[in-house]
Amino acid sequence: MALAAGEKAPDFELRDQHGRTVRLSDFQGAKNVVLLFFPFAFTGVCTGELCALRDELPAFQNDDVQLLAVSNDSMHTQRVFSEQEGLDYPLLSDFWPHGEVSRAYGVFAEDKGCAVRGTFVIDKEGVIRWTVVNGLPDARDLNEYVKALEAL
Repeated sequence: MALAAGEKAPDFELRDQHGRTVRLSDFQGAKNVVLLFFPFAFTGVCTGELCALRDELPAFQNDDVQLLAVSNDSMHTQRVFSEQEGLDYPLLSDFWPHGEVSRAYGVFAEDKGCAVRGTFVIDKEGVIRWTVVNGLPDARDLNEYVKALEAL
């Protein structure tokens, strides 16, 4: 079961598509975080969602907000995916231990071996303020993220 609004967001340390270490706690006190889990790079719905975020990036990555997208793909897969699609925000690899962070947030589908489409808006104090979880084939509505961020 996915974590709910009002719960403390579990800290994590993952590598981005360039091999840099990213910790959720790095943003505490400084930025709200949109933490987005997606199943797999190069798939149709995921590519559409992540490119839509790219096209609206100033709303999700600015002085007040940081976008972090997480999948169970390897860092190398995510690097090629980000280069191919022009994704200029962190794609974090939850590859090994496989799905550890996805499981901590309650969005890992054991039967599929990947994260489902879970999104968590986390405030500057590290508390989850809004969340949505969609099934694998169901794209999320980016306008809902904007509304959740405006409410902070």
